[in-house]
Amino acid sequence: MAYAAVMGYGTVGAGVVQVLTMNREIIARRTGEEIDIRYVLDLREFPGSPVEKILTHDFSDILNDPEVSVVVETMGGLKPAYEFTKQLLLAGKSVCTSNKELVAEHGVELMKIARENNVNYLFEASCGGGIPIIRVLNSSLTAERIEEVTGILNGTTNYILTSMTEQGKDFGQALAEAQEKGYAELHPEADVEGWDACRKIAILSSLAYGKHVPYGMIRTEGITSVDKTDIAYAEKIGCRIKLLATSRREKEGIWALVTPMMIGKENPLTAVDGVMNAVMVKGNAVGTTMYYGSGAGSLPTASAVVGDVIDCVKHPGKTIRNDYSGELQELLPADEIARPFFVRYTGTPEEAEKTFGKISDVVALPDHPEEIGFLTGMIAEKTFRELAGGDPRVKRWFRRGKNEEAEE
Repeated sequence: MAYAAVMGYGTVGAGVVQVLTMNREIIARRTGEEIDIRYVLDLREFPGSPVEKILTHDFSDILNDPEVSVVVETMGGLKPAYEFTKQLLLAGKSVCTSNKELVAEHGVELMKIARENNVNYLFEASCGGGIPIIRVLNSSLTAERIEEVTGILNGTTNYILTSMTEQGKDFGQALAEAQEKGYAELHPEADVEGWDACRKIAILSSLAYGKHVPYGMIRTEGITSVDKTDIAYAEKIGCRIKLLATSRREKEGIWALVTPMMIGKENPLTAVDGVMNAVMVKGNAVGTTMYYGSGAGSLPTASAVVGDVIDCVKHPGKTIRNDYSGELQELLPADEIARPFFVRYTGTPEEAEKTFGKISDVVALPDHPEEIGFLTGMIAEKTFRELAGGDPRVKRWFRRGKNEEAEE
């Protein structure tokens, strides 16, 4: 019998208890022994719940119990999750978490402590919910030189953009609907401003390229300024707007970016709608692979956490290796990356060409006769910003994903 504890009995923590309970026999067969939950730590009371008799309000109960070998951290945030996790690892207990904020901020330190104490700090559920993307990078693709990781990593923003595209809602209406359905928090800034996706692509990039990518170094733009007209223009040129989190290896180095981007319908990410997530990983041998599933939710996320718990139980006294070092990964400035741009412009195509050179896919909307939309050629972003900033007829612009991103 292996004994575990759960810290935080919220949406994910309750899901972990449910998965370990309802799949108890399957887990025991695959693990080689049963996993029993000895404690659930929470400040609240849960009378009549399945955890009423194992509920504790005292962290030391878990820390000082020598039989508890694995602890699930689903508290969220940095305090007290960071200090609790650190103490558990130092005490020789493995920790499995869904807390992307903690992994992005302190993951390097916590993994180092885990290695020094022959235990594990595992975080499959921190990126993509139930999508097993971290295991893919740690095992299935270990023979690959990863060239690119790009994906839709936030279900809230994907739901909002899907609603704006398919139902013609504006941003405020779509956000309110997402909040009503429980897909968005009362204070949704971390989602709609892109910070959540930024932390996730920082974690995935650190695993993909082998060096630590601090999330604060990644240019991050959210979706709060996207409007119905932008959506209509995207449809006109055969694209959809998605909040993409991307990192890519170039000859000169690696860059990373979180931004709403227009991607063509030949790209499979355009078909990822609602609260679903998907990640595309490109290796130098395997080419492009794609992983799709629920990016959040109680049971999908809990399934990923429990998968980590099982790994810890199956490998006692052994640290599961990953390619995530504390060495800093320098990033190329996003301004140096060349790409096409979609521009909304209050002028003529001839005037636009004087600023940007040859343009293509010139379109207009009947209810906006004062402007046109078009695509530029490949331009380094720094150069594009200088050109756009010098022309007052530029109203708005978006980065356009390369067609070959989905084809190579």
